[in-house]
Amino acid sequence: MESVSGQGDGGTWPTGLDEAIRATAADIAATLRGASDTGAPVPGSRWTVGEAAAHLAQANELMAHLADGRERGYGDGTPQGLAEANQRALAAFAERRAEPLAAMIAEQADAFLQSAARPASQASHKSQASHGELVTPMGPMSLEVLGSYLLTHMLGHGYDLARALGRPHMLNRARVELTLPFLITAMPRVLDTTAAAGLTARYAIHLRGGACFGATFADGTVTITPRPPSRPDCTIRTEPVAFLLMALGRLGPWSAVARGRVLTSGRRPWLAPRFPALFTPP
Repeated sequence: MESVSGQGDGGTWPTGLDEAIRATAADIAATLRGASDTGAPVPGSRWTVGEAAAHLAQANELMAHLADGRERGYGDGTPQGLAEANQRALAAFAERRAEPLAAMIAEQADAFLQSAARPASQASHKSQASHGELVTPMGPMSLEVLGSYLLTHMLGHGYDLARALGRPHMLNRARVELTLPFLITAMPRVLDTTAAAGLTARYAIHLRGGACFGATFADGTVTITPRPPSRPDCTIRTEPVAFLLMALGRLGPWSAVARGRVLTSGRRPWLAPRFPALFTPP
């Protein structure tokens, strides 16, 4: 993945991330503006369209505040803690109308980008952890990874809203590849240690037409590397959109295999369907 410097405090900002964040927010807003009933259920969720959109608007605002260096507590970093924080935040935020929420989602995505582009000397540093990292709901991460987190979060809930409203989703290969900095950072933090107990395996994950990474499991832990291991036990080649949907718990591995969206090889190819179940989606 190509990167460019010059964003925020001079770190490495992935090429295309700004445009992906801005365009994804615009696509979600356009999807919402066509909604006649925000009380409709979101498939596979306890939320309605209005609740999912309200959560997304609140999350974008939270990310913008974090990028600006503001102190924001939100859960305890565990999937359960985040879910509880989401419910508390929704209960305190009454807006469920499509148009205001669509506007807020786009505005706060833009606010994030404006904060990310501001020199570090002009931002508050109350939420800065060591080594210039930011304190986020998923633990410390760089501004660049936080941008990838924002995009990942929007794509997951944007996909849900598109399904609920019968509209095309906004996932594509380029946007999915830009989620990898966050996913690689988050995977060890959302590892299901019970599911991973006793597993010793080296995975190579390849997104068709582009990015790849490695995951090595041992003693109930996982190490994620930006390059696959030289001798993987299981190689997974997956269509990028299917990869993200599996990572976010929106698509089961067997369904993806049956549709030809995942191909496996290696000495232990039967380990492939187990891979997504080793993590609790954030």
